[in-house]
Amino acid sequence: MAAPLLQLRGIRKSFGATVALAGVDLDVVPGEVHALVGENGAGKSTLMKVLAGIHNPDTGAMTLDGAGFAPRSPLAARRAGVVMVSQELAIAPHLSVAANIVLGAEPARGGVLSHGTARRQAQAALAQLGREDIPLDAATGRLSVAEQQLIEIARALALGCRVLVLDEPTSSLTSADTARLFTLVRRLREQGTAIVYISHFLEEVQALSDRCTILRDGASVHTGPTADLSNDAIVRHMVGRSVDELYPRSVRTPGEVVLAARDLACLPGVSAAALELHRGEILGIAGLVGSGRTELLRGLFALDPVQRGEVQLALHTGGRPTPARRWRDGVGFLSEDRKSEGLTLDQPIADNLVLPRLPRVFRPRDLAADAAAWIARLGIRCAGPTQNVGQLSGGNQQKVAFARLLRNEADVLLLDEPTRGIDIGAKEALYHEIDARAREGAAVLMVSSYLPELMGVCDRIAVMCRGELSPARPAADWTEHAIMLAATGAKAA
Repeated sequence: MAAPLLQLRGIRKSFGATVALAGVDLDVVPGEVHALVGENGAGKSTLMKVLAGIHNPDTGAMTLDGAGFAPRSPLAARRAGVVMVSQELAIAPHLSVAANIVLGAEPARGGVLSHGTARRQAQAALAQLGREDIPLDAATGRLSVAEQQLIEIARALALGCRVLVLDEPTSSLTSADTARLFTLVRRLREQGTAIVYISHFLEEVQALSDRCTILRDGASVHTGPTADLSNDAIVRHMVGRSVDELYPRSVRTPGEVVLAARDLACLPGVSAAALELHRGEILGIAGLVGSGRTELLRGLFALDPVQRGEVQLALHTGGRPTPARRWRDGVGFLSEDRKSEGLTLDQPIADNLVLPRLPRVFRPRDLAADAAAWIARLGIRCAGPTQNVGQLSGGNQQKVAFARLLRNEADVLLLDEPTRGIDIGAKEALYHEIDARAREGAAVLMVSSYLPELMGVCDRIAVMCRGELSPARPAADWTEHAIMLAATGAKAA
C-alpha cells in the first residue's frame, strides 16, 4: 500500500461534557476510496469538520503529505487541498455554474475578477469530470440536485483538491444519478484523488470502497480492506453486537379499513390513486423520486389540495380536512423533510414532542419527565429534554420526529422515508417501533426508496409510477426486480 497522503492520530474533541471524539485514527492513501461508517452520533461528522477546518481538535495531530496539517478555517483546508462536500449542498443558486465553481477562490488581477480565467478553470474542472456539456452560464439553482452536487465536486477540483470528503452523497439522488456518481468517484480514484466516503448504505460501501474505518462512540474500532468485511461484520463493529433480525415481523392480524382513497388525484403529482389501509397492517409505497409518492401522503394528510376523488377516514370527526384536524382524528404524518417541516429545530426536544397536541396547562417539569421517558425508549442520544433538536445528529432528529407520533397515540401513521439518512442501529430501533404499533392495531402507510426495507417490513406493497398507484399485493409476491419494472413503467420479459 502507498504511503498515506492524510493521517489523523488520536483526534479528540469535546463539547462541554459531551465527548464527540475519543481518540480517532485515520489513514487515507492516494487513489483510494476510504469508507467511514458508524451510527449517528458515532463522531463521523465531527471528525470530518475537524478535517475541514470547521472545528479545532482538543488533542491529536493531523499530517497531509507528511507535513503538519491544522487548518483554522474551511478556506484554509481547501487551499491545502482538503475539501468536503456535505449532504446539505453549499451552492449559490442565483450564480452561474462558472461562478459557483470558482466561488471562494475567484481568480483576480489587480483586485478585479478575471472572468476569462474563471471560465477556463470552470471548464477544465468540468472536463476532468467528463461533463463539459453543462453550460457555464446556466443558473446553478436550475440544475438537478445531482448536477448541483457535481458542481460542488468541480469546485473542489478547481481548487486543486487532493482529499475529497463525500458526506452521504446519494441520500437525495435517484438510482440513475447514484450510478453516475459512482462512475465519477471511480474516475477520480484513478486520477489519484484520495476519497473519504461516508454512507449509511452498506451496499454502497461494499461496491465502492477499498478500505473501511468504523467508528463507535467517538473512537475508531476497526480499519481494514472492505472486501474482508461482510455486512454483518460491519454492523457488529458499528453497534457492538450482531443484528440478527433487522426487519422484525410479529404476528399481525389486519382488521377494519381505517383509511381509504377512491380515484384520488392530488396537486401536483398524483393523477390516479386508490388504496385501502387496514388496522394492524403495514402498507408500503414504492416508486422512483418524483413519481408522486410524497404527494400522495401529503394529500391524505390534507397538506396538499385534492383535485378529484375522496379520502375516507374511519376516525374522522367531521369538518373540513386540515392537518390539525387529521392530528385530532388520530392520523400522524412523518415528513421526509424533517429539517424544513418535520421539526422545530430551535426548540427543545420536550417542546417538539408535544407540538401536535400542546396541552392547555402544563408544567415544564412534567414535560421534561415525559420527554425523558421517550428519550430512553428510542435511545435518543442527547444532553437531555431541554437540548434543542437542531443540535442533534440527523438520526436522532428522526427519532424525535417518530417519538412525537408515538407520544400522540396516532392510530394511522403516514411515514415518508422514515429511515432516510440514519444508521443501521437507528433503523433497527424504528423498525421495531413500527412493527410494535402495527401489532397493537395501528395502521401504517410507509413510503420508502429502499426496496429491502419495504420488502422486509411491509405486509403489502403498491408501486407509484408517473402519478398512478398500482394495486397493492402481498410483499411476498414481489421481487426487487418486479418493483423496479413497475416503478419505471417497463414490461416484464
